[in-house]
Amino acid sequence: MRYAATLLTLLLVFGGSTLAQTQAQKNAAQQAAKSGPESMTCPQILAISSSEYIARFTAIDDSYQDGQLRGIKRYGTCYDARTDALAASLGRSGKGPLMGARGDFRDFEAALKDFTTKALAIAQTNSQVPLEIRKGAYADLYEKQFRYAFYQSYERNPVKQPQAVAQDATPTAAVTATTGPLTTGQPAASATRITDPMTLAKNRFGDFLAALPEDKRREVHIAFGQIFEKGSIADQWTLEVYRYAISVLESSKDKPFSPPPF
Repeated sequence: MRYAATLLTLLLVFGGSTLAQTQAQKNAAQQAAKSGPESMTCPQILAISSSEYIARFTAIDDSYQDGQLRGIKRYGTCYDARTDALAASLGRSGKGPLMGARGDFRDFEAALKDFTTKALAIAQTNSQVPLEIRKGAYADLYEKQFRYAFYQSYERNPVKQPQAVAQDATPTAAVTATTGPLTTGQPAASATRITDPMTLAKNRFGDFLAALPEDKRREVHIAFGQIFEKGSIADQWTLEVYRYAISVLESSKDKPFSPPPF
């Protein structure tokens, strides 16, 4: 009888402990599920795509527009922090870019921003202002890919230099590849028979240029060309630059040419 009583006591003690531990784990899981995107750390944020993170903000924000802007800002802050940490680490190890390479990148970045400013000014002509505020915020966010890629190239191989691209990858080729006026949300007819990503990007960019008035077309084309003419550093990201430029020129009615870069 005494043995049975002792066994019952032990079962109650261990059973209660297990139950308490299970309940604690359940509560922790529920708390994690309830935690909003603002409580996520930067490593957690960067572990998912920008689209997914921004969607978490819009799901809890009373204003869809405000939710987008808040999500974009937070994701961008974390992205910059990661790039800054990488740049600092490379600097301490002596593997980072030298002054000349950093100057070349600054020229590239300035040309990219100049193109973005001109392209956004044209893109907002027939759109609502709040939409273009978000469009500008997205452009600022996705532009960050180039600075991170710049330092990443030194992390992987400090002596690697940008390689020259084939002649047909130049900005001028985008104009000659134009097949006709832009049909909103639809690719050019000739592009449907092409699978090469670079050719598709040049054709799509050319479609956007062809749809612009002549003076605006020239302005945007010159600004885009400056991205490559400022130095060879842009050559290693030719496809990414085209895709970025297309995303800036796209309207909300267009089918996105490519998914966000991160």
